[in-house]
Amino acid sequence: MAHVKVSTTDLTVEFSRYEGLWLRRDALTVPLAAVLRAVPVDAPLQAAYGTRKGIEISGFTKIGVWGLVKGPRRLVVAYRNRPGLLLTLDRAVTGQEYDELVLSLDEAREVCRLIEQRQESN
Repeated sequence: MAHVKVSTTDLTVEFSRYEGLWLRRDALTVPLAAVLRAVPVDAPLQAAYGTRKGIEISGFTKIGVWGLVKGPRRLVVAYRNRPGLLLTLDRAVTGQEYDELVLSLDEAREVCRLIEQRQESN
C-alpha cells in the first residue's frame, strides 16, 4: 500500500514495489500549493472509473491511471476494505499529468488534517 509523507512544502507518495511496476514509478512528489482539495473517502475503489491504463482486479484492487479518454485523469492505488484519500491537484502547478490522486490509506483523515495545517501555515 502507498505511503504518504507531508513536509512543509511537498507531499510525497511512495509506492510499493508491486504498485511501482504498474505505475512505472517508485514515488510521486507534488507541491502542497498544488493540492486544491484533500478529502477522505470510504471506498476509494469507486472513485476510479473510465478508460484506464493499469490493473483492475474487479472488486479488489485498482492500480494505474484512470480517465484517459474523458477526464479527470486519476492516478489510482486503491484496495478493497481500505479507507482512502482523494486529492484534487492543479496540474499547472504540479507539472504532472494527473488531476487527482486516489489512494488507499489507513491514515487518510490524519493526512488531510496535516495538509490543511501545512497549507495554512504557508
